[in-house]
Amino acid sequence: MFESIVLWLAAVFTAPFFSAVILKVKAFFGGKKGPPLLINYDTLIKLFKKGSVYSVSTTPVFKMGPVVSCAAALAALLFLPLAGHMPVISFNGDVIFVLYLLGLGRFFTIAAAMDTASPFEGMGAAREAFFPIICEAAMFMILIFFYRLTGELSFAAYFSGTGTLGLWQIAGPSLLFIVIAFFIILVTETSRVPVDDPATHLELTMIHEVMVLDHSGPDFALIELGSFCKLFFYAAILSGLILPFETGIPGAGLLVFIAGLVIVYLVVGIIESTIARYRMDKVPQFVLTSFALAFFATIITLELIQ
Repeated sequence: MFESIVLWLAAVFTAPFFSAVILKVKAFFGGKKGPPLLINYDTLIKLFKKGSVYSVSTTPVFKMGPVVSCAAALAALLFLPLAGHMPVISFNGDVIFVLYLLGLGRFFTIAAAMDTASPFEGMGAAREAFFPIICEAAMFMILIFFYRLTGELSFAAYFSGTGTLGLWQIAGPSLLFIVIAFFIILVTETSRVPVDDPATHLELTMIHEVMVLDHSGPDFALIELGSFCKLFFYAAILSGLILPFETGIPGAGLLVFIAGLVIVYLVVGIIESTIARYRMDKVPQFVLTSFALAFFATIITLELIQ
């Protein structure tokens, strides 16, 4: 339990660092030096030192948005095995609980955006409510895939110990589809390219960023911290899937896990540097690809097991 708590704290504190890797990769492709890897920590500290400004048209819902969204992301990491270790909290069915926990954070972010009575933030909130619906369908199809292989609905059964390696041994080719589908879910849920561009400043093309335009100071710091942790959550799952090796050497599992994280963040940075954001009407087709891949993986696995 002590190791699990330490790993959870390490995940929370290093999530901003790993997000800066994406900025470094984008700067490299642009022929620039880029910001330091500790830039996100400086940003968070500056935001926490500032004061928050609230519109007279907002209600307490606006203040609850950043708190609940950040708390949901932090709580989700409690259920996720890190570096093959057992999570801080685990029970059968915790996967479904975590999905709805993240949905709760999204709901309050949308509610806070709608509370401003801004047409631009309402537009972003509508998009934020639409695209994750497809992601949820893909996620539940992935859960069916994992449940059919393990008979469990727990992150610990999938990603702790040699659980992930066993999944590859049972359904290796099908699991490749799951990895690709989950990566599409990652870029959609965390508002990355090609679904959204976190660096844009055009309200008409933004999804997540337009919803948090009125947040400032500590409120915006909580939103940023929550987004870092949410990206880390999905990247940690992908890290466990692509590098499921168990060496038996003390400390080696952590190094393999970190290597997997670096690979995921590097791929995200490369994609953001080489691919333009899709037109808004093309995004649903892209997100639906994750459901199609998860569906085919599940069907193939059912046939193989039978």
